Amino acid sequence: MCASGGWLALLVAVVLCAPLAAAAGQAQGAASKGAVVVYRKVFKASSPEFTEIRVPENGPGTCDLRALDEDPNPAEVEINSTLRQRIFTLAGELHEFRDISLDIKRRIANLGEKTFRYEKNGESSEVKFNYTLNAKANQLMQIFEALAQEQQDIEVLARRMKYDRLGVNEALIQVENDVKQKAVAQPERFLPLLEQIGADTHFLDIARERARALADTIRSGAH
Repeated sequence: MCASGGWLALLVAVVLCAPLAAAAGQAQGAASKGAVVVYRKVFKASSPEFTEIRVPENGPGTCDLRALDEDPNPAEVEINSTLRQRIFTLAGELHEFRDISLDIKRRIANLGEKTFRYEKNGESSEVKFNYTLNAKANQLMQIFEALAQEQQDIEVLARRMKYDRLGVNEALIQVENDVKQKAVAQPERFLPLLEQIGADTHFLDIARERARALADTIRSGAH
């Protein structure tokens, strides 16, 4: 009887403690996720109307580009270490968006509502602006805008490759221009698509040649 009672007591203890252990594990997991810097832009009648990019301290980021009436559909985005460090450095220099005003104090045309947000350990701080003269804020915004352009170019090129082979060369011209003008943040992200086009005889020769040339340019760092 005593042995049986001991096992029963142990079983009850395990059952009662399991939810507590699971909750503790979830809390520890949430705490270990680290900080996230978020950029959001809402600009009705533009393309896209809604942009949201999330860059965590570790791991891939996400990029959601869509119309305002569409459901969220964030795509995973790899962020290289140099770019990630720059984003978090600028966020730190902007006091992680706490108690800071970025918008200029005079009327100006609507350029879209931009938001910088810093999240960590269940807490967050953010600042909104339409137009700013703050140099660090503009540097950070330009990085995020370049990430958005990069993702948009990748999505257009991938879609053309799948549904419109004749339109691939046109999409490549856009990518080529954006790479040359440094309008994208990580040109190396285009390499897998460029290599696929260059090796696939189903695409036009002009597109294949353009893809191979652009890939060489990106690899050489001459862009």
